[in-house]
Amino acid sequence: MESILSSVKKMLGLVDEYEYFDTDIIMHINSVFSVLRQLGVGPKEGFAIRDANDLWSDFLPEGLKLEMVKTYMYQKVRLIFDPPASSAAVTAMEKSISEFEWRINAEVDYGEKKKKNVQYSNRQLSQEI
Repeated sequence: MESILSSVKKMLGLVDEYEYFDTDIIMHINSVFSVLRQLGVGPKEGFAIRDANDLWSDFLPEGLKLEMVKTYMYQKVRLIFDPPASSAAVTAMEKSISEFEWRINAEVDYGEKKKKNVQYSNRQLSQEI
């Protein structure tokens, strides 16, 4: 079970025991969860963390093909919390974030289409019987 806060802090280069920036990082993580909600990822009512006890499995069900959300979360938080000094690095990160948004959108759309096809197939099957 992986803590959302702990994993983002680790990717930012902060040890878990160092809690000075936790409030700031949590605020940024929750902002990114709002963006993810608008992309169609996560619970319809939204999602937010309060501390290191909130887990990725609370947000992403097992087997969901959206593991890229974790990297997306890191990159978005990094760009807000500790952006690279080089404008070229910022531009590269922004391009990567845009690609992740496109891919997340594509995966969510594919999942919705697949769900509708399964529902349609079940309905058609029950009508044939």
